[in-house]
Amino acid sequence: MLSEETRRKLREMNFGELVEALDLQEKQPEYMALSFDDRMNLAVDYTYSAKYNAKVHRLISAAKFRIADAALVNVYYEKRGLDKDLILTLGSCGSIEKNQPVVFNGFTGSGKSYLACAIGRQACMQGYRTRYIRVPDLMQLLSEASLDVHGRAKLLKKFSGYRLLILDEWLLNDMTESEQHFIFELIERRYDCTSTIFCTQYKREDWHSRLGGGIHADAIMDRIVHTAAWVYSGDINMRELQAKGAES
Repeated sequence: MLSEETRRKLREMNFGELVEALDLQEKQPEYMALSFDDRMNLAVDYTYSAKYNAKVHRLISAAKFRIADAALVNVYYEKRGLDKDLILTLGSCGSIEKNQPVVFNGFTGSGKSYLACAIGRQACMQGYRTRYIRVPDLMQLLSEASLDVHGRAKLLKKFSGYRLLILDEWLLNDMTESEQHFIFELIERRYDCTSTIFCTQYKREDWHSRLGGGIHADAIMDRIVHTAAWVYSGDINMRELQAKGAES
């Protein structure tokens, strides 16, 4: 049995889960019959699992996903025209390792946000700091940050630091020149060292005009379109499909 002093030291070293595992063993006679090595192996497995689950929970919570329970295992593929192999490949997070952009393109209601959140959840499970945000909300944060002399720089630093950033409703609204410059700086800082997912209704040929058609548009596109994995989100309105399912 652990002494109170040993318990205190373990908790001070952030090993409270190990104390919990050993306490559970002491309450079950079958564990006490095991060797010290076997008991310690089981206790370490318990501790590792508890710490891993806690970390994943923190990452998912901090990511602020629009669809918190999105999961690749629940993605609907039947008659949708969605590339299952590509989705599963993205779910392995290889694009994050390669610092590759991903673009989900399709009409409204086709499930772009769900797919992005499902991949973002996979990223959290692999330990990557992830953040989801709608571009209109990001522009609102920019407007508020501009009231502080250092606010814009802090906002850039914050959103540059995520290993995976999901920008939903990309190109939904026209951008001012100041907003274009901010987006350029964000994409430039993230280029070739992080991964960004873009969810948009607009096809590649529409991007330049939606980004203002100037030098910022050129620079932003140059850092995205050439290396991005482009994913068409399918031919089915998933909101309509889900609504029919709820009615039946």
